[in-house]
Amino acid sequence: MSPDANAHTSKSRAGAVSSLRFGYGTNGLADLRLDDALALLSDLGYDGVGLTLDHMHLDPLAPDLAARTRRVAHRLDELGLGVTVETGARYVLDPRRKHGPSLLDPDPDDRARRVGLLVRAVRVAADLGAHAVHCFSGVVPQGTDTDTAWKRLTETLSPVLDAAASAGIALAVEPEPGHLLATLADFHHLRSALGDPEPLGLTLDIGHCQCLEPLSPADCVRAAAPWLRHVQIEDMRRGVHEHLPFGDGEIDFPPVLAALAATGYQGLTVVELPRHSHAGPHFAAHSLPFLRHAERTAATASPASAPPRRHAAPPHGAPSTTHEGSSTR
Repeated sequence: MSPDANAHTSKSRAGAVSSLRFGYGTNGLADLRLDDALALLSDLGYDGVGLTLDHMHLDPLAPDLAARTRRVAHRLDELGLGVTVETGARYVLDPRRKHGPSLLDPDPDDRARRVGLLVRAVRVAADLGAHAVHCFSGVVPQGTDTDTAWKRLTETLSPVLDAAASAGIALAVEPEPGHLLATLADFHHLRSALGDPEPLGLTLDIGHCQCLEPLSPADCVRAAAPWLRHVQIEDMRRGVHEHLPFGDGEIDFPPVLAALAATGYQGLTVVELPRHSHAGPHFAAHSLPFLRHAERTAATASPASAPPRRHAAPPHGAPSTTHEGSSTR
């Protein structure tokens, strides 16, 4: 399946061509078998899926990964779904450490395990025809200084970027509240430290922009546009890293979707509700109509002429230096 097979050609079930392609993350459908989740998303009218490699969904560590990946690729083709591969599974490498080990762990063997998972994810993404592979830095381990953490991150990402370049897949790093790489500014620090490699791109989580970025979410989209390879979307409140269903937070979505459409972004915009699997089908059914309505509203609104809007500092401390960020994934 070609990575761009569905770009700008997908249609809603009503038949209208949409400029944006919406997906739903399987980490919000963890109680469903993968095939059932894909069928649900297709029936609901989604354009694609954010596929988190995990023990219940295309386990990256179980035997016969290549054969299982081929079956999933065939199913995606049957259903007409695009895909982005995500690597934020909580316990896929270590049943006792959430998101462990990370790219920042003191033990080089542990760091190598995370690198191995990401390289394997790149291969899976290539076999699925995915648009990108998502990843994040991890939390700075206790007792590790920031300079050492950045050095480890650049060193560990290098072989992953080499694999991505060979496979022709973008590696889309996500700024994650509570992690070393928490903001857009941190992404640019990494990009500079690595020498701006061609495969390195950005995952922009719209809720995270609301949570802690100085710019509004719509302005973050415009600022991130040249590096944008993957988008995650949900509602959120300022200073609180909690992924919320649409309408439960503070984000004004029509300007965000208008900004995305204006950039010419062709990847998936994936709903990210990892703590709502208990009612995943319900939230999947309600999220797409909300986004389509917001998209139509954006299309009929007058272009905004206001200068970029900057947020005040988050009122609940600094999410970029707390563990709250990793507790909601």
